[in-house]
Amino acid sequence: MKGLGNVIAIELKLAVRDPMAAFFALAFPAVILWVKMRNGGTLPGGLPAIDALVPMLSVFVVGLASLVVLPATLAQYRERHVLKRLRATPASSTMIFGAQWAAHMLLAVLGTALLTVIGLAAYGLSGPANLADVVLAWVLGALSLGSIGLLIGALVPSGRAATVIGLAVFFPMVFVSGAMSARETLPESMRSIGDLTPMAPAVQAIRAGWEGHPVSPLTLAVMAAIFIVAGGAALKAFRW
Repeated sequence: MKGLGNVIAIELKLAVRDPMAAFFALAFPAVILWVKMRNGGTLPGGLPAIDALVPMLSVFVVGLASLVVLPATLAQYRERHVLKRLRATPASSTMIFGAQWAAHMLLAVLGTALLTVIGLAAYGLSGPANLADVVLAWVLGALSLGSIGLLIGALVPSGRAATVIGLAVFFPMVFVSGAMSARETLPESMRSIGDLTPMAPAVQAIRAGWEGHPVSPLTLAVMAAIFIVAGGAALKAFRW
């Protein structure tokens, strides 16, 4: 357990020291928040925009760390033969996946915390109405999206290819799932498409918990199912 903790700490340091990873996971969502809050106002239904934007953008952060940064890191390790060297150690594929997921999700925690602090200090953000539901939804979202990122990293041979594929998966999903623009403001056709994406359950569950609405057990079950299926596929497809 101590060894796993040391690996996670090292991976987190490497991620934070990577200028691109740190910018997109920490600074970029804050810039998006600032741009969107220049108009301020409320959403259809009367909800203050800030109370939707911070929960939404927390999923943006998780998705970016899970689908872009994480698979690129894993694929780079394969490309540079780091994984082959690790194969000679007691490290298992499960341990490698766990350490990579935990390190990149800690990066996402930092990004989410930064968004929350900015929202509270600058825009009058309301705290989550049901913190336990928000945390549960956030963790399940991180598990489900992280397992997809691990699957990409398990299959793709190079860091550059993993980045391209990750971005190709991430950006369309962000725009239709409600992680970039509130679902209330999207056309019905986009909402219908977005509801089919793995990111949508995380957006819906986190927003529900933050706003004090009941979180759908089906939504939580969908995220858990994605984690089990994609995570199992990633372990099976993993190549050193």
